[in-house]
Amino acid sequence: KLQMKLHALTLLSLTSSILGFNSPSPLRSSCSSTALKVSPTPLLSRPVIAGAAAAVAGGVGLKKILDKPSRPYTENSVKDEYDAWTQDGILEYYWGEHIHLGYYTPSDMEKGFRSWRKKDFKQAKFDFTDKMMEFGGFWGENKSWGEGKELKVLDVGCGVGGSSRYIARALGPKSTVTGITLSPNQVARATELAEEQSTPNAKFEVMNALEMTFPDNSFDIVWACESGEHMPDKKKYIDEMMRVLKPGGKFVMATWCQRDDRNEPFSKKDLRDLRFLYEEWTHPYFISIENYAELIEDTGMMAEINTDDWNEQTIASWRHSVWVGVEDPRGFIFKPRQYFKCIRDGYCLERMHRAFNRGLMQYGMFTATKKQES
Repeated sequence: KLQMKLHALTLLSLTSSILGFNSPSPLRSSCSSTALKVSPTPLLSRPVIAGAAAAVAGGVGLKKILDKPSRPYTENSVKDEYDAWTQDGILEYYWGEHIHLGYYTPSDMEKGFRSWRKKDFKQAKFDFTDKMMEFGGFWGENKSWGEGKELKVLDVGCGVGGSSRYIARALGPKSTVTGITLSPNQVARATELAEEQSTPNAKFEVMNALEMTFPDNSFDIVWACESGEHMPDKKKYIDEMMRVLKPGGKFVMATWCQRDDRNEPFSKKDLRDLRFLYEEWTHPYFISIENYAELIEDTGMMAEINTDDWNEQTIASWRHSVWVGVEDPRGFIFKPRQYFKCIRDGYCLERMHRAFNRGLMQYGMFTATKKQES
């Protein structure tokens, strides 16, 4: 196990200074860009200085490669990437069933430097699901709204079905949850896990969220957790979800958003950083919390529209996800063909952290109720 950890640390040594974990950072950074910089450390002996110079030169060269996004959005890129991530198993090994950020309370964050490391990374994702269900108005104080009833739930962009199965078990066997994704591999894995976990009321289908085949007014709850990022048409994404939601039904969505630039236009650095975040993880573009709220309002179908920014509750996830790989390299250490991809993903995770940390990005939360038909 020690040898594996040393091997993992060796793989990450070229990017250790790039990832910037050697010093604490405040929630808000004064850095104007999420692009990461490499700074040499003063050393005493000439041999060490020479070695450091070579390492810095290698780091600078690696940084140039990593700063060039490698996975821009195309017609099939989302399906292909999630098929690949599901097949290699690395994402599921570290992130578990829930391919979304975790939830960290103030007490989780007040236990000392990098206190988030003390929280179980996968449990943070279950906590997020609980909090999102409460925010959606059908759990927690509003548990009686849905528990034990015959509800139909749609999970838009379900991944490997972690939230779908969790909601299905929480609501009870009378309810059914349907998860949709573009990835056949995710559907296969989600179905396999539903069988293993004895959750027959969770089903999964390959379906485009922008062209759903469900009739109007089909679902009591429409749930969308971190799928909007990949949608090439945000208006159609919202319109389709509102269309299939029943009158009186609950809508709840979580998605990464860029800040509203109408009052404060993006700088050139902002635009470069956003372009990297778009094109490294196959996102066509992001929009703001305000833009999404306007799209929901413009449907004319929804009432009680509420929004929030859960940046403070989720930001620890970015660096936490890198640390779980350092602390337990077994998820990738025996897959050498994936080493560079893991380094790229670690680099992107850190740039995501910095973008959220300085307010370029926000974590949008949305809930609304569909109006009754007159």
